Amino acid sequence: MKNRHTHISLVANWGLPLAAIADTKKSPEIISPKMTTALLLYSCMFMRFAWRVEPRNMLLFACHFTNAGAQSVQGYRYLDHYYFSKTEKK
Repeated sequence: MKNRHTHISLVANWGLPLAAIADTKKSPEIISPKMTTALLLYSCMFMRFAWRVEPRNMLLFACHFTNAGAQSVQGYRYLDHYYFSKTEKK
């Protein structure tokens, strides 16, 4: 039963970065800055945990590293759309 639970957890964990990567094709108007910040901080904390635990959990680290990168891209897209873009909004 434990191994089945572990595999379900791995699939669920990879859902976050895959969803964030898929959302990079969508309009930046749908990005929630609060959720993006929360997910970025969450992934940074779990990257640290995955690195510090013995033995190191590199699969968990890779998952949260990917999510932190994807959330950073989403955060940049949000800031660019609302604050840095020089094009006029309709």
